Amino acid sequence: MSGNSYHFGDSVSMHGGSGNTGIVKNGGSGETDPALRLALAELLQGVRELREQLPQPSVQLIDESLPVLAADAAPAQERHRALMAVAAIAAAVGAVGQPVAEAANRVLQMLGGQ
Repeated sequence: MSGNSYHFGDSVSMHGGSGNTGIVKNGGSGETDPALRLALAELLQGVRELREQLPQPSVQLIDESLPVLAADAAPAQERHRALMAVAAIAAAVGAVGQPVAEAANRVLQMLGGQ
C-alpha cells in the first residue's frame, strides 16, 4: 500500500512567520459552551492575580498551565492536567487561593473531569 496517505486530526500549514494565531475551526461541534467560556475567563483572571503572590516554582507551573487554559481547543488531557495543577497550587496557598481553587474545580466539573 505504498503511496497511500492517511491523516487523522487537524492538519496545519503555515506560510510566513507573523500574525499566526492558531487553528481556526469553522462550524461543527467545536464551539465552546458560553458558560464554560465564562468560567474559564473568570479562572484565568483569578490565576493571573494569584500569580503575583506565589513563589517562583509555583509561578513557573502556572505559566506552563496558562496557555493550555486559555486555548479554545486544548486537548482534554492537557486541560485537565493544567486545571489540576492550578487547583492544587491555589489550595496550597490557603485562603488567598481559595477563589481560584473553587473556579478551577467548577471548570473541572463542567468538563466532567471530577
